[in-house]
Amino acid sequence: MGYTEVYQDWKDDPEGFWMDAAQSIDWVKPPSKALFDENAPLYEWFVDAQVNTCYNAIDRHVEAGNGGRTALIYDSPITDHISKISYAELQTRVAALAGALRAKGVTKGDRVIIYMPMIPQAVEAMLACARLGAVHSVVFGGFAANELAVRIDDATPKAIIAASCGLEPNRVVHYKPLLDGAIDLATHKPDFTVIYQRDQEVAALKDGYDFDWHGFQFGVEPAECVPVAGNHPVYILYTSGTTGAPKGVIRPTAGHLVALDYTMKAVYDIDAGDVFWAASDVGWVVGHSYIAYGPLIHGATSIVFEGKPVGTPDAGTFWRVISDHGVKSFFTAPTAFRAVKREDPEGLLIKDYDLSSLKIVYLAGERADPDTIIWAQDHLNVPVIDHWWQTETGWAIAANPMGIEPLPVKLGSPSVPLPGYDVQVLDEGGHSVPAGDMGAIAIKLPLPPGTLPGLWNAPELFISSYLTTFPGYYETGDAGMIDEDGYLYIMARTDDVINVAGHRLSTGGMEEVLAHHADVAECAVIGVADALKGQAPVGFLCLNAGVTRDHAKVVREVVGLVREKIGPVAAFKLAVVVDRLPKTRSGKILRGTMVSIADGKDFKMPATIDDPVILDEIKVALQTIGFAQT
Repeated sequence: MGYTEVYQDWKDDPEGFWMDAAQSIDWVKPPSKALFDENAPLYEWFVDAQVNTCYNAIDRHVEAGNGGRTALIYDSPITDHISKISYAELQTRVAALAGALRAKGVTKGDRVIIYMPMIPQAVEAMLACARLGAVHSVVFGGFAANELAVRIDDATPKAIIAASCGLEPNRVVHYKPLLDGAIDLATHKPDFTVIYQRDQEVAALKDGYDFDWHGFQFGVEPAECVPVAGNHPVYILYTSGTTGAPKGVIRPTAGHLVALDYTMKAVYDIDAGDVFWAASDVGWVVGHSYIAYGPLIHGATSIVFEGKPVGTPDAGTFWRVISDHGVKSFFTAPTAFRAVKREDPEGLLIKDYDLSSLKIVYLAGERADPDTIIWAQDHLNVPVIDHWWQTETGWAIAANPMGIEPLPVKLGSPSVPLPGYDVQVLDEGGHSVPAGDMGAIAIKLPLPPGTLPGLWNAPELFISSYLTTFPGYYETGDAGMIDEDGYLYIMARTDDVINVAGHRLSTGGMEEVLAHHADVAECAVIGVADALKGQAPVGFLCLNAGVTRDHAKVVREVVGLVREKIGPVAAFKLAVVVDRLPKTRSGKILRGTMVSIADGKDFKMPATIDDPVILDEIKVALQTIGFAQT
């Protein structure tokens, strides 16, 4: 069946559709039905099932005779180390770690915070928690102590599993002092910590409180998988950039298993034994869904990559990893490709590697501008697929369903809604708008399996954040449109739709035009306060490596491009060249923070910012064009 038929099948019988998808999961006790809607608008899936995530990710493959298949490939250009872990080896490691945690009193329902870099032990820790029915909460390694403390107080973990350090291309990030500082700051005190000592730094351990990863496991009985209810949380993941009350997204066990297993084939066209690589971090939702869980649940091979798209050692790292390990489907962020394109605009390094295994590339995390997609398609000669999802959903809302039916690529669109998502574009009154009109993107309830049923310890915040603006819908916080063919376009966060003299304009649309300029490697547009027009757009331009032209000429040219492509209504007159843009570690541009700087407002330093010094550079750049004076 093609996409249209499959999507209609879901719409006609969502209950039957998801019960059928659930057949691929090994249940201790199968669910009696899929949807539990007794507490609408709070919905849950497969609640009365009994199941274990770790069993489905590891043990069942070993029991089926596939223990020799590679489960994880660890590739670290920073340490110049590559190793492979089979499913049987992973089972042994995870069962031993789970047994050691159990011996220290960790049981079903307890929370465990994981604070680790991109090493296989991070995935093992996640799976060990899932094996026991403990609820893990991964905090991005190297997060500031006060931000980690906020998460400790919200999740109240029994234990914290950490590494001694993380590694950047030119420095060692000392995790243990950050961890100690966070525990000191937190009101809640974990019972103990487990520290994985890396060769690059051996941390001092507090006797009786900090336990060495290896010594802690010595002589302990391995743990079996503990069955949990279908709605039992497998993890809590705090959304990045949290301010005030933390937003801990809950991921329910059964729906998580069903949805991820379904998407590995339907979206990414991966079969058991294929090699899948999501170049992300376990601290983000992509790392949860498509490094630690999705590929393993599906019986595929997943890559744990400790490196950067450029600088470890060069802009050819991605292609080297794909070539070395026979990657079939590759998933990264547009910002990573823009970094590679900026360093190697002609794609010369691609020619050094055999990429014959690569069939599809997927992008998500930021809007994928058409120029970046075209660059990647031209040089890689495979489909480059933008797709759209959120921490809250855990898997793609809209994508080109390559494993169902590859659809024509429309540049600027993450393609079509996947089965499970009834996506609509609404005006301020909650009414659907005509095809081609921009509005708020919302999803008709219920959301599909695997999406968030609520927030940890914050039911009121869940309802006010997502379910209140448009009753009967989940509010995505994104703005865009759906065209006459049903393709979705994400133009901006709702906050990034600016009002210029009464005209609602998308900053994303302007960025698309700026990115089309031959000298522009990356860009951002924000709306700043304007006494006459309400808001005025300002562009920030990062130029390609080697561009030596006068910056004022480039600015005049991009201003002319916006006038030509969007029209005078955009009132786009100001742009400035900068060396880099402020981003989170996951690659999202901090547009809201840039607006606060431009408007002279106070702002909280984003917890996930890659390098705070960039904000000073942005302020100086804004001052050169008359902003950020206060």
